[in-house]
Amino acid sequence: MTVGTGAPTFVLALPKGRILRELTPLLTQAGLGPEPDFHDENSRKLRFATSDPKLEIIRVRSFDVATFVAFGAAQLGVAGNDVLLEFDYPEIYAPIDLGIGKCRLAVAEPAEMVGEDDPNRWSHIRVATKYPNVTRAHFAARGVQAECIKLSGAMELAPTLGLSRRIVDLVSTGATLKANNLVEVEHIADVTSRLVVNRTAWKTYPEEIGGWIERLRAAAGAI
Repeated sequence: MTVGTGAPTFVLALPKGRILRELTPLLTQAGLGPEPDFHDENSRKLRFATSDPKLEIIRVRSFDVATFVAFGAAQLGVAGNDVLLEFDYPEIYAPIDLGIGKCRLAVAEPAEMVGEDDPNRWSHIRVATKYPNVTRAHFAARGVQAECIKLSGAMELAPTLGLSRRIVDLVSTGATLKANNLVEVEHIADVTSRLVVNRTAWKTYPEEIGGWIERLRAAAGAI
């Protein structure tokens, strides 16, 4: 939050990529449309003005949205509940499910293992994932020890190259799994994007933060 001689300027952290494209109509509906540079793929700017002079947007990696909001660098943000589950920051409150970015977090393995492999008999497994906390918690709940290898991307390569036989990753259509001869064998969580707010900021500036929450709630219901 930027504080000058006038009113403070608040920050909304948004994720890059597909979610951002789905989110743009919702922002416009809420009267928070970003400046033209925001839509310029060649622009190197990361911080943008909006049609509300009290609110600006930063564009960051999806996993970083929760960190910016939790530590108060941004007062609001949009993050998938996969990210919220992984970090579980107590400083973050998620008042609205925006209903965009729908996908699921799932366990997948090579197609040739299906039929001879029974997930109910697992006791210890090695998994490649960028969600080690969620993965361990999911398997620990049924007494399975999960050895997690942290990767930031290209998860589908792990079984092919012998890094691990299974992966935990986001699945949307399943096309990427199919292209890499992988099959979804276990569902962990349904995922959608949520509006998140910093709890301290909301307590300190209830009128401003509450106002944006209601505008985005109404916009999500209208689209």
